[in-house]
Amino acid sequence: MLIPALIHRKRQGEPLRPDEWRALIAEFVAGRVPDYQMSALLMAVVFQGMAADELDALTDAMLASGATLTFGPDVPPRVDKHSTGGVGDKVSLVLAPLVACCDLAVPMIAGRGLGHTGGTLDKLESIPGFETALSREDAERQVARIGCVVMGQTPDIAPADRRLYALRDATATVACLPLIAASIMSKKLAEDLQGLVLDIKVGSGAFLPERDDAAALATTMIGLGAARGCPTRALLTAMDRPLGHACGNALEAEEAILALRGEGPRELREITLALGVEMLLAGGRERERSAARARLETALDSGKAAERFGAMVEAQGGNPAVIDDPAVLPQAPMQRVWTAPASGFVQRVDPRPIGMAIVEMGGGRRTMEDDVDPAVGFIVTAKPGDRVERGEPLATVFGRDDEGLALGARALSGAIAIGPETAEATPLVIEVDAQSVRLA
Repeated sequence: MLIPALIHRKRQGEPLRPDEWRALIAEFVAGRVPDYQMSALLMAVVFQGMAADELDALTDAMLASGATLTFGPDVPPRVDKHSTGGVGDKVSLVLAPLVACCDLAVPMIAGRGLGHTGGTLDKLESIPGFETALSREDAERQVARIGCVVMGQTPDIAPADRRLYALRDATATVACLPLIAASIMSKKLAEDLQGLVLDIKVGSGAFLPERDDAAALATTMIGLGAARGCPTRALLTAMDRPLGHACGNALEAEEAILALRGEGPRELREITLALGVEMLLAGGRERERSAARARLETALDSGKAAERFGAMVEAQGGNPAVIDDPAVLPQAPMQRVWTAPASGFVQRVDPRPIGMAIVEMGGGRRTMEDDVDPAVGFIVTAKPGDRVERGEPLATVFGRDDEGLALGARALSGAIAIGPETAEATPLVIEVDAQSVRLA
């Protein structure tokens, strides 16, 4: 197959045939298509999009490029959640053990940071010893034993997506609806699920900031899941401000642990419960949202979810002492408090410059090979609509050196705007299905 010819056709807006996509992905996984050619094709897709049959073929080819998880009849129904990514989004760390307490199994294949957004695997790996590179067999045994696992893609699960995911991060081809949909669904369909819940982010910190684009992505993935025997639900959620207060890998792991102990920010709890409700409905454990929420709240407030998280940490080689003492997490050597430059109302807290600053400070990746500094980041307590006084602390920068602290302070100055008029935050949760978009 002549790859330059495929790139040329796609760049000109011509669709590739399904058999060409299948052959292309097979050749790429086999190492016969170099990264530079695949990167060029990805960029052409960003500009030209994909037809429905192209997306179907790409998703199926990525799924068929490897093996799948398999569970026996004794394992409870499997459900999972996937977020399209945001700043401060540590929901998966709370949600997986919480839902596992409700007689469901959560075999979560998660990802690393993409662009300005953090990754679940990077956050968990900030826990000393935590191992995300599990084999399929180890993951299956862990789910059967404790009900949940959060792991990276194994070399034999959707290996095409594993390589494409890294290329997209390094070539600025992340924010593309068909590439997002195929990436997510190829991984999730490999988990042997009975249901999937999607958290589609909307706002300035999302890969698809506009609500209509996010709704289109939700509808696309709902269709991909339904056609492949995996009933899929979706929520649109706000990403026009960071979720919770902590932004940065170890800081977010600590905030997730606080949430599991009933001490986390209200926004984090509400998003977690909203997604958990949909998971319990998808898994058939409850029929009414009110009953599902009550069940989740009981598991959270009783400490059972925290215990299950501790069991997962220990099973994956991490230090379970982190539940009672988050100080075992990596600590940044330097901190700087950022204060309000004027009195007034917080107009916005833009998550994108905060996320980009974390990358620049070493907490994310500029290239596929970069190591991540888990300790750097921000605690941002300011929220849109808050009344603040000049000199009032609104955030703290956690850095490795003076340069990092200065970079963080500049990012906050650009991200947080204060004005004389009150401001309203957008709704935290918007409910979506394939037919409608409406406020929850």
